[in-house]
Amino acid sequence: MTFSGSQLTAFEAPLLGVNIDHVATVRNARGGRFPDPVAAALLAVEAGADIITFHLREDRRHIRDEDVQRLKAHVRVPLNFEAAVTDEMLDIIERTAPEHVCLVPERREEVTTEGGLEVAGQLSRLTEACARLSAKGSRVSLFIGADPVQIEAAARAGAPCVELHTGALANAWWDGDQTALQHELARLKEGLRFARSLGLRTHAGHGLALSTNLPIDDPHLRLDTVSSTALVAALPDVAELHIGHALIGQSMFVGMRQAIADFKAEAIRARR
Repeated sequence: MTFSGSQLTAFEAPLLGVNIDHVATVRNARGGRFPDPVAAALLAVEAGADIITFHLREDRRHIRDEDVQRLKAHVRVPLNFEAAVTDEMLDIIERTAPEHVCLVPERREEVTTEGGLEVAGQLSRLTEACARLSAKGSRVSLFIGADPVQIEAAARAGAPCVELHTGALANAWWDGDQTALQHELARLKEGLRFARSLGLRTHAGHGLALSTNLPIDDPHLRLDTVSSTALVAALPDVAELHIGHALIGQSMFVGMRQAIADFKAEAIRARR
């Protein structure tokens, strides 16, 4: 099924893309094969994820090439392949033929993606990349800030979708800075509206969290605070949310009780 910005209605909940990168981060911290990001992807789908998102980085710091192959073979919901605009990555994406692609900026020294893609300054390159990947059947999105210059450039590049970077909004939420939060929320709303007016399908993501994973001694926020995820999901122009780090972190807490019970039960069974 194909989508366009004009097909989204205010009453549809945004689709949820679950980013499994940080399951692979935990695996890679020790080497070996556990925890397996592909198993995590399958569990995410079982739990209701609409899309599985992953980022194959130049330095392979989390997702590896063999993970990409296995995801393609086993996951039955759309894959959203995040990658930098390099010849190596474009070649891999063409061979993989994922349903969705999100082209992102990438610097080796960054811990996570720190900002949006500079589209206007490399319009020719991105136009070529969008055409090349679209020809292989992948729906292309550009990961950009809520900047009208970049949004307009994304439309000119031929990308059918944009994903607006919510990192500054998420940081303001964590800091309890209501002034900055309202400023970033207004910027996001205007960016979404402008992108929709150009016929783009609009997504959002980066750093979004739940109120239930706040530190217990957080001086700024209370458990009844509206989450950054809810603030963005409530915007009717958001067709997809892509969430990873906080979602994987949340799963550590909601699954800890069961994991401990399982390990204790296994130890007891072994002595019988």
